[in-house]
Formats: sequence, C-alpha cells, structure tokens
Amino acid sequence: MARTARAAARTSVWLEGRARRGGRGGGQPSGLDRDRITEVTVRLLDAEGLAKFSMRRLAAELNVTAMSVYWYVDTKDDLLELATDAVMRELELPDPAADENWRDQLRTLAQGYRAMLVRHPWLSPLAGRFLNIGPNYLAFSLVVQQVIRKTGLPVHRLTGAISAVFQFVYGYGTLEGHFYSRVTDTGMTPDEYFRSAVNEVTKFPGATEVIQESTEIMEARGGDTVQEMMERDFQFALDLLVAGIEAMVERAVTERP
Repeated sequence: MARTARAAARTSVWLEGRARRGGRGGGQPSGLDRDRITEVTVRLLDAEGLAKFSMRRLAAELNVTAMSVYWYVDTKDDLLELATDAVMRELELPDPAADENWRDQLRTLAQGYRAMLVRHPWLSPLAGRFLNIGPNYLAFSLVVQQVIRKTGLPVHRLTGAISAVFQFVYGYGTLEGHFYSRVTDTGMTPDEYFRSAVNEVTKFPGATEVIQESTEIMEARGGDTVQEMMERDFQFALDLLVAGIEAMVERAVTERP
C-alpha cells in the first residue's frame, strides 16, 4: 500500500532518481539502455503517432519482452516524458551573452520551436502533461528567459512576453503539424490537399459568406504554395509580436518617474 501511494505521488521521471535507472544488473536484458529505448520511442511516435504507441509495441520494435523495458522506466508516462525532453535537444539555442540582437535570437528560438512541433506532432499534447524539468527543456527555458531579459522589458512583464511569443508558436506549430499529418494520411501533396479542402468547403452553402469574405484576404496574402503561405503568416505574426515588445519597452521607459 505504501509503495502504491509513493508511486502515485511521483510527478516526474526526473525526480527521485528515476531518470538515472539503467546500468546492467542481474536479470536485465543485454543490448538495451535508457537512451536506446528513448531513441526508438521517438522514432515510433514520429512514425505511428501517440495514439498507437504502447509499451508492447515498443518492446516488439526492440525485439525484447515488454517486461524488459520496465528495467529502465516505471511507466509509459515516464518514457513519454523522456521522449519529450529528448527532442528538445534538436533546438538551436543562441548564446544570450553574444553580441547579437535580441530580435534575431528570439526569432531563432521561435522558428526552431515551431519546426520541432511540426516534425513531432505527438509532442504538443504532451507538453502540458509533465513538469518539463528534463535537462534539454531546462536549457531551452533558461535561454528564452535570458533573451527576453535583453529586450529591456521590466522584470514583471517578462513572463507575459514569453507567453505571448511561445504560446503563439505552440499553437501555430501544433496546427501546422496536424495539417501535415492529415496530408500524409491522404497520400496527397500539401498543395493538392489544400485545393481539395477549399473546393469541398465552397460546396457547403453555409460557408458562402465566409468564403467571399476571405477570398480577397487569401489572395492578398500571396504565396504560390501552402508552405509559402504558412511561412509568410508565421513571420508576419512574429514581427507583430516583436513590434509589440518594442512598443511595451518604449512605454515602460516613458512611464518611469
């Protein structure tokens, strides 16, 4: 009973020494370690998605029994948390101490985070499930805070600026990732799928007013491909956020006594 209560109280694979499980010992399967298991987990999630992932499926891919995996993690959630942190290693982190404009560094972080969400559509639903205290996520968070500090915003406004930028990127990257997942399922190219979707929507009478209203906006946006359209929208939205930060910095300066 005490063991069960203790397990239920655990909140992260990185706490209570669980992240350090793994050296070979009596009865442990050879050829396995936590890094290898995490690597295969990421590959399976990329290929098959979160809904189809299971410890049994992972064990089959590793050519071991399902119980063998439990030498290295206690639960499937532990493994998903490890995978979530592992992909954060892909991000290019600028050096906040470098003589580089904060705007460029913020764009680098935002673009990298977006691209990661698109590459790994399974990541977005997991991002809010865990404490996110793995080494790669913490490294990312620290750099984000240091770059935002370079803007000159008052300290009490920093978390709001981080939320504005990275919750936008999270939402944009999540929807973009889902779009490309649907495209893959259809066997179409992104442009073929987009044209097919627009064509189907125009057949629905209830969407007529929306289609008419959005036609001019869509044409004015420009872009010959779905990728170009998404890129233009993302970059302009990011420019708006940067401009908003600049405006708030200026306001803070003028409001000082």
